[in-house]
Amino acid sequence: MRSLEGIRAATQNLAGHKLRSLLTMLGMVFGVGSVIAMLSIGGGAEQEAMAMIDQLGLRNLLVRAKVLEDDELEEIRQKSLGVSFRDAEAILEAAPGAELVAPKIRLDPYQILAAGLESDAEVFGVAQRHWDLANVVLAEGRFLDPQDEKSHGQVCVIGSAVRRDLFGFGPALGGTLKIDDVWLEVVGVIEPVGEAADTFQGVAIGSVARHIYLPISTAMRKFDRRPLAAPLAEIVVRLGDEVESQETARTIHGLLQRLHGGEEDFELVIPAQLLEQSRRTQRLFNFVMGAIASISLLVGGIGIMNIMLATVLERTREIGIRRAVGARKKDILFQFVAEALSISLLGGVLGILVGVGIARLVALAAGWNTLVQPGAVLLATGVAMTVGLTSGIYPAKRAAEIDPIDALNSQ
Repeated sequence: MRSLEGIRAATQNLAGHKLRSLLTMLGMVFGVGSVIAMLSIGGGAEQEAMAMIDQLGLRNLLVRAKVLEDDELEEIRQKSLGVSFRDAEAILEAAPGAELVAPKIRLDPYQILAAGLESDAEVFGVAQRHWDLANVVLAEGRFLDPQDEKSHGQVCVIGSAVRRDLFGFGPALGGTLKIDDVWLEVVGVIEPVGEAADTFQGVAIGSVARHIYLPISTAMRKFDRRPLAAPLAEIVVRLGDEVESQETARTIHGLLQRLHGGEEDFELVIPAQLLEQSRRTQRLFNFVMGAIASISLLVGGIGIMNIMLATVLERTREIGIRRAVGARKKDILFQFVAEALSISLLGGVLGILVGVGIARLVALAAGWNTLVQPGAVLLATGVAMTVGLTSGIYPAKRAAEIDPIDALNSQ
């Protein structure tokens, strides 16, 4: 009953000074809100990074032809053919842990049309085994098969954004589109997965939603390409589960240097390494943002302590009367601690709403993914309660130690 009486007295005092209580808890509101907002933005960035890494393939290595000017290529081509089928065969034979390789050709079309509509999609020629390495799901139709490659079939698989550009809300499967002067039949549409950023950690990725895939044999035979361009734009290498990607990458790099006559006209992309770099950046971001948000919580705690000390002086006579009618020191201590905790708790609840609101606004205004995590909410609220409790203990002790006779004689 004494505890309930203390809680009731604390609640009544806070309700009797609404403006002061609101101003006191603003530090908690902004502190908790900023913690949740920053962690939500960081969680969304990490989720997006994982989606991009999934698109590249965590167990994959990518050998890419460097983008160079023609005057540089003229000199390089005297020693190196560029990334080629020979490189793919050598990697599969000599690189430890390389289970599968899939070559890819990039085309540079000047026009992509269908029924009078146009698209700016990227166009790739891929081998049938590309689909064993690519992390994509079909919404309708089928993937390219060995017969398409063998017969130089004029067929293609398109991304969801390309489907929207060229076919709108009409049927795409079985429809035709024109790339330069070549007509292709759509045999598959990739499941919508969102449109990824163009780059990740400085590495070009693009989005499968804006890709068009056709058989690699068709790309080689029926489309023009730059005379000095490398035969392949990319080789995707699938590694075994127990293989160390960094060690394998060093082996492949040395192998390609020998095959290319020492010319660095290729680059290696290691998705696992990109993921680790992203996680390090994310940890630093969370630490810095958490430190900034903690300052707000600290300021809020100082505000609570300041107001509680002022409240003790203001209510000295009340404390004396309560002691005179039988209240114990611990009852007075409990009442003032309950007031501090109530301010922190209410500030924490409002801070949660503010933090979620900020995260949603950032997602809408900036187009960033945000992810409100229960752990972030619990962490921010727990810290706020701890700060409030710590800030309330000293003023509560001051109140409990007041001599009843001196308190009754105070004005």
